[in-house]
Amino acid sequence: MKYSKMFVKTLKTAPSAADTANHRLLVQAGFVRQVMAGVYSYLPLGLRVLNKISNIVREEMDTIEAQEVLMPILHPSALWKQTGGWDKIDVLFKVKSRTDREYALAQSNEETVTPLAKEWIHSAKDLPLAIYHINWKFRDELRSKSGIMRGREFLMKDMYSFHATQEDFDKFYAKAKVAYMNVYKRLGLVAKATEASGGAFTEKVSYEFEVLTDAGEAPVLYCDKCDYCVNVDDIKTYKLGDECPICHKDNLKSAMASEVGNVFDLGTKYSKAFELSINDSEGNKIFPIMGCYGIGISRTMGVIVEKFNDERGIVWPASIAPFTVHLCSLNTNDETVIKKTDAIYESLTKAGIEVLYDERTDVGAGQKLGEADMIGCPIRAVVSTKTGDQIEVKMRSEKEAKMMSLEELINTCKV
Repeated sequence: MKYSKMFVKTLKTAPSAADTANHRLLVQAGFVRQVMAGVYSYLPLGLRVLNKISNIVREEMDTIEAQEVLMPILHPSALWKQTGGWDKIDVLFKVKSRTDREYALAQSNEETVTPLAKEWIHSAKDLPLAIYHINWKFRDELRSKSGIMRGREFLMKDMYSFHATQEDFDKFYAKAKVAYMNVYKRLGLVAKATEASGGAFTEKVSYEFEVLTDAGEAPVLYCDKCDYCVNVDDIKTYKLGDECPICHKDNLKSAMASEVGNVFDLGTKYSKAFELSINDSEGNKIFPIMGCYGIGISRTMGVIVEKFNDERGIVWPASIAPFTVHLCSLNTNDETVIKKTDAIYESLTKAGIEVLYDERTDVGAGQKLGEADMIGCPIRAVVSTKTGDQIEVKMRSEKEAKMMSLEELINTCKV
């Protein structure tokens, strides 16, 4: 991608209304634009990041044999009235058509996935079943804040599983937990699983996946030696410095954390509501146990920006950066520099490396380098009259630059 052709550039100043790092940096660096509180347009750079997060999630869900579908955003009110959610869920957006029919905008998809699964589940042989989709969700937040971390419209992966027994659900949850931890590890995040109440979804215990970050919204106690973590507000049994109740190998520490995923044991609430039943081995009618597994894709993007930034801008983890290399040509009044940088761009692209090439001739070196830092690609490569036959390469996370040959740069990109 050539910078001069890119839709929407960086801004010289941060948006005045931004109260969080992710809002300020994502807008200023040209990743998003706010339409209204809690609603954003994702620009080419931002969409590339969203898609990369989504693809990592897909790959890990596929490892536990979940199958991807795409369910609708617009739901008939009858489905929500059948489960009781129409009157009980206060964040549900309700719309009425010109024929006076009522609809809901999806804030989750239990109401559509259960009737869908009912078409395929006829006996215990059809279980377990796990299906997921990645789609936009809507919640009528009274005060949408924290940039893209708490939106009225947001991108989410939600998966639903169906089981003949509680034991089978527990086994699948254990697999899902591993897949979730793999997702966060690939995103460069350290996540912990905490117990929490099920809220509007279920009276059973649910699990939240929290990322430890100073920009977090909730105080937690956690163990460094295992996955144990708990929200401070939910438990009074333990305190800072107590021995970990799970592994007994370390003392509990305190930190702030942001929720990036959750799991709900839905029990039989939705299978009963939609009369999804099977016969057990003795011929008795039973209702499958359901699980719901969410990962906030856009929210996670916001959490990553909150965690990985410095005074110059965003510092993207390599796995989800919009481009691997931000290539800058300086001294663009020199034809030799232009030709050399063009050739490097072509070689990197042919090698399968994603490159954002700032080839502009009407912009100075300071602005180019400043914008490269703000956008935050993992590698900045500079060509100028001073670099000669080599390339000045600087990792975004490091302070010092190194001189490299084209071959060395390509090898660095593929590590």
